[in-house]
Amino acid sequence: MTEQNEKQSLVGEEYEVEIGPVAHGGHCIARTADGRVLFVRHALPGEKVVARVTEGESDSRFLRADAITVLDASKDRVPAPCPYAGPGKCGGCDWQHAKPGAQRRLKGEVVAEQLKRLAGLTPEEAGWDGTVMPAEGDKLPAGQVPQWRTRVQFAIDEDGNAGLRKHRSHDIELIDHCMIAAPGVSELGIEKQDWPQMASVEAIAASGSGDRQVVLTPRPGGRLPLVELDKPVSVLRVEEKDGGVHRVHGRPFVRERADGRTYRVGMGGFWQVHPQAADTLIKAVMQGLMPRKGEMALDLYCGVGIFAGALAERLGDTGAVLGIETTKRAVEDARHNLADFPRVRIEQGKVEAVLPKTGITECDLVVLDPPRAGAGKQTVRHIAGLSARRVAYVACDPAALARDLAYFADNGYKVRTLRVFDLFPMTHHVECVAILEPAEKGA
Repeated sequence: MTEQNEKQSLVGEEYEVEIGPVAHGGHCIARTADGRVLFVRHALPGEKVVARVTEGESDSRFLRADAITVLDASKDRVPAPCPYAGPGKCGGCDWQHAKPGAQRRLKGEVVAEQLKRLAGLTPEEAGWDGTVMPAEGDKLPAGQVPQWRTRVQFAIDEDGNAGLRKHRSHDIELIDHCMIAAPGVSELGIEKQDWPQMASVEAIAASGSGDRQVVLTPRPGGRLPLVELDKPVSVLRVEEKDGGVHRVHGRPFVRERADGRTYRVGMGGFWQVHPQAADTLIKAVMQGLMPRKGEMALDLYCGVGIFAGALAERLGDTGAVLGIETTKRAVEDARHNLADFPRVRIEQGKVEAVLPKTGITECDLVVLDPPRAGAGKQTVRHIAGLSARRVAYVACDPAALARDLAYFADNGYKVRTLRVFDLFPMTHHVECVAILEPAEKGA
């Protein structure tokens, strides 16, 4: 290999660039004078900045960069309220430097771009007015930050200090307070404690009760510290051998509330992070599906059963719900949470494996809330074959949603409505609820 063909790191190189459109992932697109594509964080569309490369080599298809100097600022720019936000600092927030309304507008542009590129849909064709709705109580003036994050994963450095990971890095930004953490997390005082021999500490503050929990992950061979926090808390640990979560002391679960019901969420299991998220999503799904007494419904990737519970309430004594969930602990919780509904059944396993084995050939309604990668072609084809009158698709990733909507279109389903919610303020994440129906029907 000749010397001029060898890869050369471009990390640290600086370019003066005009910032183009927002892209999926919390950055904007720019091009250098010689045509290189830059994905630039801490910038806004229309700005002129000096961008410093953080990742990439001379033969890379694109480079990642941070805007380190703003030469011509957008009217949407504000000083980041958080002292730990900015180039080279904490990677938890993407848009601290943008006004709240601008953040939602940028997220809407990303969703629209993904829909067009991956599903061939305009917002109008998706039944979406283009708005991204804030959660109740989150519409705050510039400079104020919603305290919404009820679960925070703190990284611990080798000296036992708590911080948060830097963007795309194992490096840790030490902090004394996370501005987007919910009050129930902040009041534990994780950042003030020493955590010797720990790799991470996850703090959980249930919004449906006063339950507080920490999940400790020791370093290899590490011993648990004595946990003395500012509020009563139960303690769990992640086992080095199998990655399983085990109770140390206190309750092995927290109690959450959704749609007027209490749900048990065990061993650090999944629950929507924003305090308003569960109710917001249930409301959007039920308004879209319009369940009728006596119908049969599926809740796929059902977690601890929030959509199955909401459906069972509305379908009545003659209705039925089947939930499918991969995680054993979540299945146990779902069965406990829905034990008062005799016509709700929860099966454990991967949706793509369990659904064909159920023997179900048709149903009235389907809810699916798949992981970030989406449901995929095979599962979408199977769902479409059940001839449901309506399908509700809950998505935390607009790219995966758009790909799956294209698969649904190939299998005879069209989008009736799409709603987009800003349930992760200051970050690039959004939550979408798409309602689908058979293309030949006008339900």
